Amino acid sequence: MPITKSAKKALKGSLVKKATNDRNKKNIKETVKKIEKFLKEKNKVEAKKLLPSAYSVIDKAAKRGVIKKNTASRKKARLSKITK
Repeated sequence: MPITKSAKKALKGSLVKKATNDRNKKNIKETVKKIEKFLKEKNKVEAKKLLPSAYSVIDKAAKRGVIKKNTASRKKARLSKITK
């Protein structure tokens, strides 16, 4: 546990940042799973409709530093590959 006042504040800040990062990662996972679910049901049209929103979520996470730029690029490439 933090002892100094500044360490206590830093702990609060890091918990808030962790919560937002976890939320962003969860959004990525949920959108990817939705697309995979549609593909499993042989519904490529719906999967392609969700692709722009998945790209948006992935790009926002990369912009905010939740995931790295190349990781975002790889995720988008794999999504586009499976929806073709």
